[in-house]
Amino acid sequence: MQILGLLVTGLVAGIMSGLLGIGGATVVIPALIIIYGLKQHLAQGTTLAMLVPPIGLLAAWQYWQRGDVKIGWAALLCLGFFFGGLVGAYFANMIPDFHLRRIFGIFLLLIAIRLIFWG
Repeated sequence: MQILGLLVTGLVAGIMSGLLGIGGATVVIPALIIIYGLKQHLAQGTTLAMLVPPIGLLAAWQYWQRGDVKIGWAALLCLGFFFGGLVGAYFANMIPDFHLRRIFGIFLLLIAIRLIFWG
């Protein structure tokens, strides 16, 4: 049953990523914490490992076919993301799980408020 649940979680994250352009982390991390009881660090690390192979290739291909991808911009964002991920992971490992979970939740809440009221 856990295998099916994880597949469905990944499917939902992929659909939301392709549909809304959100990172899989906004779906997968809360699911891993709430449904599966993982600690924040384990949920984040698992999600990052999940993102390595697919990283949205098929979804990006769909957008590219319609002329909706700036390849140069994407390459620069990728480079920044590559090194930013290293720096972020380094500092995340210094933050206790409880505090990291709160920081993640506040970040999502602030983004939600911004989109809802000042979209």
